[in-house]
Amino acid sequence: MTRDQKPEASEWKRMWFKTNKVWVATDGAGQPVVKDGKVLVKYQLKQDYKYWVNPENIRAMDSGPPQIPRAAKKKPRPKKSGAPDGAALDEAMETALCEDKICIYTDGASSGNPGPAGIGVLLRYGQSEKEISESIGIATNNVAELKAIEAGLGALKSTTIPVRIFTDSSYAYGVLMRNWKTRKNQQLIDNIKNSMARFKDLQLIKVKGHSGHRDNERADSLAREAIKKARRKIVPG
Repeated sequence: MTRDQKPEASEWKRMWFKTNKVWVATDGAGQPVVKDGKVLVKYQLKQDYKYWVNPENIRAMDSGPPQIPRAAKKKPRPKKSGAPDGAALDEAMETALCEDKICIYTDGASSGNPGPAGIGVLLRYGQSEKEISESIGIATNNVAELKAIEAGLGALKSTTIPVRIFTDSSYAYGVLMRNWKTRKNQQLIDNIKNSMARFKDLQLIKVKGHSGHRDNERADSLAREAIKKARRKIVPG
């Protein structure tokens, strides 16, 4: 179907290139013109741009498009809203995500895992801010991360204002948003899911931890401060 000829075409002929209909440069016999092992094609007849492609992927129109094996077909990716999982938030992205919304930055810390644990939460709505720094006793880091999210939700009075919660915990994001199976902390997980369901517009966003983001780092500091305060109460001085 192909011959090594000069690239000049007597006409452009409609053919298949993989699964796309294209215009192929052909000779007087209607065969694709080949130069250096490539065939010249256009996607639109009137366009100026031309492309050199592998002639093995060119087929006559009457032969139908090549069949793509099922294994090669890609499943469509679900659309994501907000920041991509694990994103390092920059100022522009955060501004877009938090405009006219309540933004909650959460973190949990445990010294010993399990050990003395604390939660840190920073809530912001417009120019208003609130901080939560609390000891939760002896707990694992995963429990602390979940407790921080629970505390952030519990601090909200309105369920109609859009809410964006930021966590750097893969575990918390997985059990709350991806239905990860776990035998531990199930009651706490269910309680948080029930709280989340009360809100009209709520998104939990997984971000990259310790990436220099001010509000994310502040939540971490609040969690660690809570552990230090609890220790000072046990051991005065």
